Amino acid sequence: MIDSSRVCVQVQSFYVESQSAPDEDRYVFAYTITIRNLGREKVQLRSRYWLITNGNGRETEVQGDGVIGEQPHIMPGDEFQYTSGAVLETPMGTMQGHYVMIDERGEQFHVDIPVFRLAVPSRIH
Repeated sequence: MIDSSRVCVQVQSFYVESQSAPDEDRYVFAYTITIRNLGREKVQLRSRYWLITNGNGRETEVQGDGVIGEQPHIMPGDEFQYTSGAVLETPMGTMQGHYVMIDERGEQFHVDIPVFRLAVPSRIH
């Protein structure tokens, strides 16, 4: 979990065994992100940037407007939660990135998302 003066981001990742095919080097992971507005004014998530690194060190960058097709407005004290996913060629990897947010005055700011792991549970692997 990361905290800034305005926004708190919490991430939970999990392996999606039903959509994965380890014999074809296809490992599907999902992650649920909760974004809480700790500030005193409404903020909007405008864009995202992800750096996804597989277990072999291969990096993939993903960026674009909003998340899951939305550019949510988050009121003070409220939160926005969504689930998305990533497909890796290895049973373990990492993700990190940032959101570009904008406040009511039109000022943009970044909210960093520290590295989190994507890993097949050891009982499955």
